[in-house]
Amino acid sequence: MEDLKNKILTAYSNGNIVYASTEGACVVNLNEFIEQPIDGLLYDLNRSEEVILTFIDDLKWINDYAVCKVIRALKAENERLKANQKG
Repeated sequence: MEDLKNKILTAYSNGNIVYASTEGACVVNLNEFIEQPIDGLLYDLNRSEEVILTFIDDLKWINDYAVCKVIRALKAENERLKANQKG
């Protein structure tokens, strides 16, 4: 577990993030990661509505669902601001 902790902290200090996938721990550039479409981003983070609601018996789903909605709103605002800069 200590190795994973160090991997995550080192990745973050280099501008990357680590997320768990079916292939294990994935290291990706944070800026590139957030540029992907929202559905892919939430899927990679296991925070899509469909995934969250499968854990409805665990009260943790409440905050996970809120996080999902906040990420969607922030992504939409980011895309709106980018569109206004171009146009």
